[in-house]
Amino acid sequence: MTNFNELGLDQQILATLTQAGYEKPTPIQAQAIPLVLAGRDLIGLAQTGTGKTAAFGLPIIQQLSKDGKTVGPHGVRALILAPTRELVNQIATNLKNFMRKTPLRINMVVGGVSINRQQQNLLRGTDILVATPGRLLDLISRRAVTLAAVTHLVLDEADQMLDLGFIHDLKKIAKLIPAKRQTLLFSATMPKAISDLAKDYLTNPEKVEVTPPGKAADKIEQYVHFVGGKNDKTAILKEQLTANPDGRAIVFLRTKHGAEKLAKHLEQVGYSVASIHGNKSQGQRDRALKGFRDGEVAVLVATDVAARGIDIPGVSHVYNYDLPEVPDAYVHRIGRTARAGREGIAIAFCAPDEAKLLRDIERLMGISIAVASGEPHAGVAPARPARGNNNGGRGRSDQARGPRPPRPARGHDGKPSGDGAEAAGGRSEHGNRPPRNRNNRPKFGHGRDNAGGQGERGNEGRKRGFGGGRPQRQNQA
Repeated sequence: MTNFNELGLDQQILATLTQAGYEKPTPIQAQAIPLVLAGRDLIGLAQTGTGKTAAFGLPIIQQLSKDGKTVGPHGVRALILAPTRELVNQIATNLKNFMRKTPLRINMVVGGVSINRQQQNLLRGTDILVATPGRLLDLISRRAVTLAAVTHLVLDEADQMLDLGFIHDLKKIAKLIPAKRQTLLFSATMPKAISDLAKDYLTNPEKVEVTPPGKAADKIEQYVHFVGGKNDKTAILKEQLTANPDGRAIVFLRTKHGAEKLAKHLEQVGYSVASIHGNKSQGQRDRALKGFRDGEVAVLVATDVAARGIDIPGVSHVYNYDLPEVPDAYVHRIGRTARAGREGIAIAFCAPDEAKLLRDIERLMGISIAVASGEPHAGVAPARPARGNNNGGRGRSDQARGPRPPRPARGHDGKPSGDGAEAAGGRSEHGNRPPRNRNNRPKFGHGRDNAGGQGERGNEGRKRGFGGGRPQRQNQA
């Protein structure tokens, strides 16, 4: 196995890594660090939790430390863009740890907090700036920062930035950066839009791939409960949370309204819950994440954007209360568990109007997700795996399914008990809205930061009811 001292890192950085407890590089670090040190543009395909920050951060810190240049007032030498406040904060925190023995300065700028304080922090110049695109453009418009001296540009979670409509912001920012620069692009998936972005902004890039696009991280067991509606979802969720009192769970919903409503309901019936979504202030988000990270809160209810970039060890379960309308989002969601080599369980709830969404997820991942309870909604042909079974052997391909045995009972951890998990069969579509086409996204404009949440564009889908009674029709979120 490769060691850090084989990657070309200098002794100062190696000493910092040793003190921080880093022993072996992750696959993305082992592949990317030598290429970045060599000055190559790079496309890195890897899920969150694979060590991407060190993969680009360590070589950039070494390059900036060695070139001996100083940054002028309002200037920036390395710019790292990420889609959400939480991810920006996480990247900046990790980089600060790596930079402890260097004179380099680092700043972060995000929406939802005082722009005046950020403007003051940028006065003396910044060696490494970590930013969300919208707030960065706000500061540029105030002449608080200039990008004319940038030599390194990193686009982290690039697929998510495009999903959120940041393409126009990225184009504006790129025009302000010298063409002679090193550009690094990291993404968990590689849709056509990312390929086009790479062609426009990278020069003869090297490509490193740790996890094939659409494949979940290893050691994630995936199961689906077929349900009749929201009431069933809530009931099964509470069963699972009660059966796993020592677990740490993230529950994903599509809308801010739905996330808040579910969190309040769970809290009312006695669960230790916090929520993060676009209607929460930055302070509320930070407190919720701290409580979850410290173990004071056992359940975190979240929307996709708010939870992007969360890196909390020990998440045992991820629940897809609502299936995402974009299949790639499912891969990102379940990537919150089984981090750093740990095992994890991902449980999805599928109502009749979500059957096609499930089929699209299975098609993307090339698997049939094992059924934990309920009967698959009839009428829609089963997904045909395109890349083989990427479920760690825990689901069976459609071709190998054969006759369906009796349905196994549900176990305490959400898995089917008995001798094995039966793969999902035919799915049905009951008047559901079609999932978004990632290659033909609507153009949303700037996707600016605001107090309501960086990247929370207010279009997370319809608000839906849950709990007792019929779901009520709500206004658009």
